[in-house]
Amino acid sequence: MASGDFCSPGEGMEILQQVCSKQLPPCNLSKEDLLRNPHFSKLLLNLSQHVDESGLSLTLAKEQAQAWKEVRLHKTTWLRSEILHRVIQELLVDYYVKMQDTNVTSEDKKDFVWMRARLQQEVEEQLKKKCFTLLCYHDPNSDADSETVKAAKVWKLAEVLVGEQQQCQDAKSQQKEQMLLLEKKSATYSQVLLRCLTLLQRLLQEHRLKTQSELDRINAQYLEVKCSAMILKLRMEELKILSDTYTVEKVEVHRLIRDRLEGAIHLQEQDMEKSRQVLNSYEVLGEEFDRLVKEYTVLKQATENKRWALLEFNKAYR
Repeated sequence: MASGDFCSPGEGMEILQQVCSKQLPPCNLSKEDLLRNPHFSKLLLNLSQHVDESGLSLTLAKEQAQAWKEVRLHKTTWLRSEILHRVIQELLVDYYVKMQDTNVTSEDKKDFVWMRARLQQEVEEQLKKKCFTLLCYHDPNSDADSETVKAAKVWKLAEVLVGEQQQCQDAKSQQKEQMLLLEKKSATYSQVLLRCLTLLQRLLQEHRLKTQSELDRINAQYLEVKCSAMILKLRMEELKILSDTYTVEKVEVHRLIRDRLEGAIHLQEQDMEKSRQVLNSYEVLGEEFDRLVKEYTVLKQATENKRWALLEFNKAYR
């Protein structure tokens, strides 16, 4: 891709994801971010042409590779010298201990010619033992092999260890890529989950608005039935109080009183009717008529009083 051209959204997204996962620190750019920032995408793509997978510039990466090559070479040389020095030191210590434990003369202790002649052979034997020990540690099944087979395996052991080291490095790289992919998946999952929660909340609100009227109607019916039940319960309590208050004897006495009051009212009504007839007959009279009117008024008042007493009695009886 030319440096002055803009990449398409789909192609730019794919290349940018590869750049972020291999050559640049994780940017966690979404597709919306890429579409909103094409110039930033172009910058990242151009920058990826000048850096390697570790994020270093190509020049620094080349110099670093050469430096590491020299370091490995010096390290190999130093390790060879260090191994020979330690093996020779171990042989000298063993030889000194042996000289101290055995009965030898001072001339024998100063016989360095024999020791010098045996040094190379002893060093080779010691190195062979250590190589075989390392081989058996790496591959315990090699302990039962012959020295020829062990020597052949030791000859290839360095190559095997380099291969295993490379496998470990590849596994670490894959693990790193998987971790980056997991982080991206987690971010995407969180965004999708938030959108799902928002959609669910909106659906719940819409469903609640549709069913609110039905719930209100049901609640109104419930309250109406509950109110009727409370009224009936109060009426039952009232009747229970009345039944506990008025015994059978009291009810019988009240019935007798009511019968007498009703009889008195009936007689009073008859008297009123007679008085009305008399009033109609003597309507033309003067003072006599006034007297009759007053008498009629007194009778009517007495009738009303008795009617009121009977009404109150009936209320108390109920």
